[in-house]
Amino acid sequence: MRRGLPALALATLPLLSTGAPATSAEPPRTAPLPTAVGSAGHREPLPLFEAIDRIPVADEQRAGYTRDLYKHWNKGLNVGDGCDTRKEVILSEAVIAPQVATGCKLTGGSWRSPYDNVVVTDAGRLDVDHFVPLAEVHDSGGYAWGAGRREAYANDQGSPDTLIAVSAASNRSKSDKDPAEWLPSDGSYHCTYAATWVATKLRWGLAADDAERQALLGLAEDCPTTTVVYQTAP
Repeated sequence: MRRGLPALALATLPLLSTGAPATSAEPPRTAPLPTAVGSAGHREPLPLFEAIDRIPVADEQRAGYTRDLYKHWNKGLNVGDGCDTRKEVILSEAVIAPQVATGCKLTGGSWRSPYDNVVVTDAGRLDVDHFVPLAEVHDSGGYAWGAGRREAYANDQGSPDTLIAVSAASNRSKSDKDPAEWLPSDGSYHCTYAATWVATKLRWGLAADDAERQALLGLAEDCPTTTVVYQTAP
């Protein structure tokens, strides 16, 4: 699994689709430590307040944005399995692994959506969310990127934070909002959400607007033990 989440009994969670719920607790998601430090990232856990202070503050620039600028769901990293980036993220985050047929068709399996703390038993009812949405990336620095870097962000599997499998309903509720405008309905995930948002912005050298920064600082006040680990994207 890819992110630190509290272990909860899946059988006690609401279902988004029909089918038997998982009965075992989900193991915590643990992000691997990055291999570089200094300008390349931060190996040691960084207090959330300090990590937020590393994000530059700048006004948003939405002009010229279209989703097509960020080519996404390329062929996945596992050559030969027939899965694109989206499906590989779904596979990597399964609590109970689905069966994979020719063409990466998925059947069965179980996932826990951290935004709303529900169990999904149908891969077709999952979305793979860009943790920092593509429009927000564009607003906060992506407008100056070339096509290659935009594509690299949109398909980033070099970090456990950039992409996440969640319920379609929660992803569409979030849309392209930043933490000043939207937070997960599961309050127990707010500290992890803030840390992951900050880590992703630091990984990709993105800025924050003032309202976003203030929202993150407010979250940090409620998350005194939360830390951030990140590695700068190539």
